[in-house]
Amino acid sequence: MFTTGDLKIKSRVDQVGIEERAASLSKRSIKKETKKAGIKLAISMIDLTTLEGKDSAGKVEAMCQKAIRPLDPSTELRVNDDIPSVAAVCVYPNMVSIAKKALAGTNIKVASVATGFPSGLTPLPIKIEETKRVVDMGAHEVDMVIDRGAFLSGEHKKVFDEIVKIKEACGPAHLKVILETGELETYDNVRMASWLAMTAGADFIKTSTGKAAVNATLPVTLVMLETIRDYWYETGRMVGMKPAGGIRTSKQALQYLVLVKETLGDAWLSNKWFRFGASTLTNDLLMQLVKESTGRYQSLDYFTID
Repeated sequence: MFTTGDLKIKSRVDQVGIEERAASLSKRSIKKETKKAGIKLAISMIDLTTLEGKDSAGKVEAMCQKAIRPLDPSTELRVNDDIPSVAAVCVYPNMVSIAKKALAGTNIKVASVATGFPSGLTPLPIKIEETKRVVDMGAHEVDMVIDRGAFLSGEHKKVFDEIVKIKEACGPAHLKVILETGELETYDNVRMASWLAMTAGADFIKTSTGKAAVNATLPVTLVMLETIRDYWYETGRMVGMKPAGGIRTSKQALQYLVLVKETLGDAWLSNKWFRFGASTLTNDLLMQLVKESTGRYQSLDYFTID
């Protein structure tokens, strides 16, 4: 059971140590075949995302087709590899039914943001109602955002109780809890919020909405991964991780995968337990995969504009 006292005990982070370890792991050299395998794994872990005010049915439908078959068929023939589909498509609530229809017959999940995204400042009854609605419309996963103002004001019980209620409203859908780490100010707060979210029932913890000035970083992700590890040691329950926002290159994606392997091990190297929240990462992964397979970069004309 959640108590504020327990939360504080588990919140200490060595800032210098975490930043040095993240920097060290980011310098790992990954060779050709391992690099190709890592790129394909990263593609399979993407939550292909569009969360813009100008989103339309046509844009979401096109994105779903890319989610199913990320690489242009004419290019795919030149790459002697199986290119995986992405893990999920993440959209606003009013686009859930469109994504659900476009992805019918595939294993790709539909994820929807909810609970007053991106601020998390709508009243709790509205958050619960929105969550129930997106699940009823067909969302397999719900990405909720915590009330950072309440958390930073010390109202940890309020934040905890909201997550519990949203988790109940999710029913069969998985719950990803967005901490918006760029607004949490310290690594101690990131660790504390991560532990709180997992204790309240989160299936995944997620760094960011992608709407803040600072989104996912390697040190913050390492703090969250270490908290997931410690929570697993204590409870035996596996929780997933999703860094989101600002991850744009193949090199960055591989750095995150190294963090996962070195902190949580191979069991988490699956899209069941690790995702990238991204809109532009996919194309760079595909370009690098083509280059590793053919020895040259493909023209940008062969990649869709996200």
